[in-house]
Amino acid sequence: MSCPYCQSDWFWKKLGRCQRCMDQLTVLSVVCWLVWWFAFRQEPTSIQSIALIVSGFAFNGLLFLHLGMRFVILPWQQRHKSHQHNHKR
Repeated sequence: MSCPYCQSDWFWKKLGRCQRCMDQLTVLSVVCWLVWWFAFRQEPTSIQSIALIVSGFAFNGLLFLHLGMRFVILPWQQRHKSHQHNHKR
């Protein structure tokens, strides 16, 4: 990937910073669940159905980690840093 965040070695440095990754995870999640719904929901115990369910949950989990970092953790850290910086003056 060409994103500087994605080329980082540390997993937690990547989360919530790359819009391309979040877009890809959104598309993968939607496509995975749509394929499961239209092709495999009638056979939930088939190996294909189980693979899509596991993949869907993995995509959703990673997307929620990205979104949580972007909209909760990173803004909180910025507010906390700016509050400490203003408080030291």
